[in-house]
Amino acid sequence: MRETVETKAVRGVFGQSGGGILMNRNNIQFDNHDSRIRYYELLLERDLKEIPYFPLPEGYAFVFYQPGDRDQWIAIEKSAREFTDDAQGREAWSRYYGQYEDLLPGRMVFIENEKGEKVATGTAFYDVFGRDKSGDGWLHWVAVRREYQGKGLSKPLISHTLEIMRGLGYTHAKIPTQTTTWLACRVYLDFGFRPVPDNALHSREGWSIIKALTHHSALESFAAASMDEILA
Repeated sequence: MRETVETKAVRGVFGQSGGGILMNRNNIQFDNHDSRIRYYELLLERDLKEIPYFPLPEGYAFVFYQPGDRDQWIAIEKSAREFTDDAQGREAWSRYYGQYEDLLPGRMVFIENEKGEKVATGTAFYDVFGRDKSGDGWLHWVAVRREYQGKGLSKPLISHTLEIMRGLGYTHAKIPTQTTTWLACRVYLDFGFRPVPDNALHSREGWSIIKALTHHSALESFAAASMDEILA
């Protein structure tokens, strides 16, 4: 699956129990990170006022990045199907965080289970490639281990990471994603994120796919895509 540096930077894997599979009305099962879905880049935004609060389930805790946590980060992202192997993870780490590791202890967060195992991660960051001149915060690399999806971790993770972002002085946040991670997109819409106007125009077909797969009320202005338009 090809991804640009912008869309690859920030994603979520927020499956339902049973591996994130959802049956759509045409009886075709789509998973998150599903390459059968036609690929479009999507970009969402919202201000950082009145961030919805979701508490962690009992037995879990938030911790910040500490030096040496890179491999744990890679393991989570690989489990969530962001990477196919460790080498791909190391390359991504180098590209996004290699020169910014000193910033991560106050920006990258993990969720640990009661055994102290890291099972989810998200980062309150910015566009490291300098394309976004707005000064907005960017939510980076949100992921939950595959076996922990459906346990109520994704919304507390997003809420907590956005609070970190606000504490760093940001007033507005952006989240790039794509049609192939439609379940994550649904969570972002639930959180009050909405399509960036330019992206809504240029990726209208992509938003129509999200409308068809999620039936989300925030996408009333988009027509639902047909199955032929959804499938790559």
